[in-house]
Amino acid sequence: MTRHVLIIEDNPGIGELVRMQVQDLGMRATLMDRGDTGLARFREGGIDLVVLDLMLPGLDGLAVCREIRAGADYVPVLMLTAKGTELDRVLGLEMGADDYLTKPFSVAELAARIKALFRRIDAMAARPDASSQPANDEIAVDGLRIDPVRRRVHVHEREADLTAREFDLLWHFARHPGRVFSRAQLLDAVWGYNHEGYEHTVNTHINRLRNKVEQDPAHPVFIQTVWGVGYRFLD
Repeated sequence: MTRHVLIIEDNPGIGELVRMQVQDLGMRATLMDRGDTGLARFREGGIDLVVLDLMLPGLDGLAVCREIRAGADYVPVLMLTAKGTELDRVLGLEMGADDYLTKPFSVAELAARIKALFRRIDAMAARPDASSQPANDEIAVDGLRIDPVRRRVHVHEREADLTAREFDLLWHFARHPGRVFSRAQLLDAVWGYNHEGYEHTVNTHINRLRNKVEQDPAHPVFIQTVWGVGYRFLD
C-alpha cells in the first residue's frame, strides 16, 4: 500500500517542494496551508506521516501536533520551523513531534528524515527482539511502570507525560536491562538513522526523560550513564 503523507505548510514554495519530494519517494502527498483545515484532513484518516510547519494560520503547529497526539492511533510527525532556537525545538518535542527540521533545509535531508521515520516504524513493528521481555508485556521495576499497549508510563503511581520519542527511548532501554548502548546505537534503534553529528539529540532526550521519570535526575537510577561508552537501563 502506498504511504500517504500530509503536509501542512502555509509557504507555497516550501509546501510544493516538500510535496514533490514526497512524491519522488513514491508516496502520496496531500498539501494543506492552514492548521485547522490540515487537522481536519488528518482526522479523516488514512495518513501515515505528517510534515507540519510550526507557524500556521488558523491553528499553529504546536496545537495541531498536540491534537494529533491526543488521538488513539500513532502517526509520526516531522515538524518544520523557520526558527532555530532551542526553545522551538523543545516545544515541538514536548507536544509530541518525532523529529524536526529547521528551515532552510536541503531536499536530501528532508528525504533522509522521512525515510528514517518510516524505517523506525517498520522496524519496531516487524522485527523480533532479542530481549526475553515479550513485546507487549508491561514492565514494572522500582516504582516505574511502562505500559507499551497504551504507551503510558507511571512513576510511583504518578503518570509521566512523555513525548512519543521519549516513550520509544525508555521502552528500548527497559527491554534491554543492563545492556550498554552508545549514542550511535540509540540513534539507529530509536530514531531510525545514524548520522554523524546528531548524537546531541540523544543527550537532549535522555536529559528530558530523566527529568520526567527519575526521583533525582542528577543521580539517576533507571537510566544510568556509563562514562565514555553510553547509557544503560537499571539491571
